[in-house]
Amino acid sequence: MTKVAAIQMCSSHLVEENLKSAAKWINEAAQNHARLVVLPEMFAIMGQMPTDKVIVKEIFGHGMIQDFLSEQAKKNDIWIVGGTIPIACENENKVKAACLVFDNNGKCVARYDKIHLFDVVLSENEVYRESDTTKPGDKCVVVDTPFGKLGLAVCYDVRFPELFRSLFNKGAEIFALPSAFTVPTGEAHWELLARSRAVENFSYVIGACQGGMHSSGRKTFGHSIIVEPWGTLADKMTGVESGIIYTNMNLKKVYEARNSIPIGAHQKIFSVCV
Repeated sequence: MTKVAAIQMCSSHLVEENLKSAAKWINEAAQNHARLVVLPEMFAIMGQMPTDKVIVKEIFGHGMIQDFLSEQAKKNDIWIVGGTIPIACENENKVKAACLVFDNNGKCVARYDKIHLFDVVLSENEVYRESDTTKPGDKCVVVDTPFGKLGLAVCYDVRFPELFRSLFNKGAEIFALPSAFTVPTGEAHWELLARSRAVENFSYVIGACQGGMHSSGRKTFGHSIIVEPWGTLADKMTGVESGIIYTNMNLKKVYEARNSIPIGAHQKIFSVCV
């Protein structure tokens, strides 16, 4: 078994402040013997304006945020899923929302760029246009780890089961799901969606969330969650407070579920993952 952790934060527009907070929680998780830690979406910056993340974007492989993740992974001898951070792309006015995975030696071993962007109208007063400042990715990513095959997804991706089935078909046994759900959509759908993606693929889901009132005035739902392959809850936050949830992940539960109900062999519609 492997102890895994999901960290919940309330990030601000101040990168250094957010990194200091993340370091505290990562260190605590490591001291509690977690071997894999998942940070929330936009853990390093939740801007006062959507363009703030473009100002602090980094070139892939270089930058303060990436150095921080590398150092924390090596220092604590743990694997880290670095939520999302803004990585430069060919459009100077946009970034990629990149989820980076660092191994316990501090090496970046995987990068997933968020595919599904949150362009929605929730009410007259709550409108989001993530695509104004973010360029979507176009590749699904599964990375081999000492703890199992880890599939990467981010927040709004959870509404698209075909992505998770593509990850399943690439061998994923665990889904890391950094998120920053809004309050109305979180209240209505967050747990339901996370549990659905777990049970329909008989995989673990580690959902690390933003929670609380941010410096922009935006509110996020929190309620980080870890779901087992049978859809049962291993652990969850009950509110928006910052903190950590854990579980001892046992891949035997993945194999038992998939052997008893062989969804991989029975599926008739196959996704193509580039």
